[in-house]
Amino acid sequence: MKIHPISTGNFKLDGGAMFGVVPKALWTRTNPADSNNMCDWTMRSMLIEDGDRLMLIDTGIGDKQDEKFFSHFYLSDNSSFEPNLNALGFSLDDITDVFLTHLHFDHCGGAIKWNKDRSGFEPVFKNANYWSTEDHWKWATEPNPRERASFLKENILPIQESGQLKFIERTGDFTRNAFNNFDVLFVDGHTDSMMIPHIQYKGKTIVFMADLLPSVGHIPLPYVMGYDTRPLITLEEKSKFLTKACEDEFILFLEHDIVNECATLQMTDRGIRLKDTFNFNELF
Repeated sequence: MKIHPISTGNFKLDGGAMFGVVPKALWTRTNPADSNNMCDWTMRSMLIEDGDRLMLIDTGIGDKQDEKFFSHFYLSDNSSFEPNLNALGFSLDDITDVFLTHLHFDHCGGAIKWNKDRSGFEPVFKNANYWSTEDHWKWATEPNPRERASFLKENILPIQESGQLKFIERTGDFTRNAFNNFDVLFVDGHTDSMMIPHIQYKGKTIVFMADLLPSVGHIPLPYVMGYDTRPLITLEEKSKFLTKACEDEFILFLEHDIVNECATLQMTDRGIRLKDTFNFNELF
């Protein structure tokens, strides 16, 4: 097995929305805001070579929506994914599996594109299985008013229509052996049945954090996104996860932290806090 971090671009989101009830004077210590209260974030995917399989975890925002939609997010470097993939010696058609932690637009939008005559949509990865979970798929295709703006039908329905959609069965909160050396933690605070991959790699557990922990600025327990549908559940899920991550020395792979690619944790007299940050390739 070999793992590669891979960028799909950068964007901006409102700092207040990203930190919920936490005062701006506190969250700006780690995530400074511009004059519009917007903070910089990235969309960092993970590419996994494993035998004859080439898996991509999350796909970024894509390029299907109109100018008005994208104007809200101040995209930069949004065309970086395919060149970065090519630089690793792969093409879009080499991807065998696309694992979608959840179906919010900044995690799955890059999975689907316009067809050649822009009359409809088609998968970006024509040879891949697209992995979701049945509970979350139902949640996303029958969206609640709170999340409707994050679940865009043009990102989601073409996956099923292509015949490439597959479901990972949820058996409790932790499903073992979803793939080789790859287990899945299910969490429900941010959105229903979000999947958090745990990958065994070179004697370490690498955890793809998705939106359970968007950045190192979100490590303290009260730092929960305003986007979370069930923030009290997020608090419970974070507490359990962070304790285990600290005890078992997990390496946290951060999808949205524009500065810090990976992090480890430590116990302090103020609770669990950041220990170290580093780029993935510095460790491996």
